[in-house]
Amino acid sequence: VQLQASGGGLVQAGGSLRLSCAASGRTFSSDAMGWFRQAPGKEREFVAVIDWSGSSTYYADSVKGRFTISRDNAKNTVYLQMNSLKPEDTADYYCARLGSKDSDYKSSYEYDYWGQGTLVTVSS
Repeated sequence: VQLQASGGGLVQAGGSLRLSCAASGRTFSSDAMGWFRQAPGKEREFVAVIDWSGSSTYYADSVKGRFTISRDNAKNTVYLQMNSLKPEDTADYYCARLGSKDSDYKSSYEYDYWGQGTLVTVSS
């Protein structure tokens, strides 16, 4: 079972990036999936989560209105569209599977499968 995150890079403030998280080894089409980020010297923080169908999404206040999480279950892939990027969005971004639908989706401890990070750097 593997989650592969990609799409990170260097972008100027105000720019956009789209991150992808592709799953292999098993399907995650019945699972909620989330994105977290971790900046240097800081704790990992919740960014966004999407339910199995894509009909429900939740965002951290810091990214609400700028980021959009989506999924394509046929491709076993989750996306994070990031617009109006700010220097404070600079971090390693991780995708993960929520272990239970009744879990606290903002807590990283509730996620059991994690991808490797993809680095997003936003220059001012």
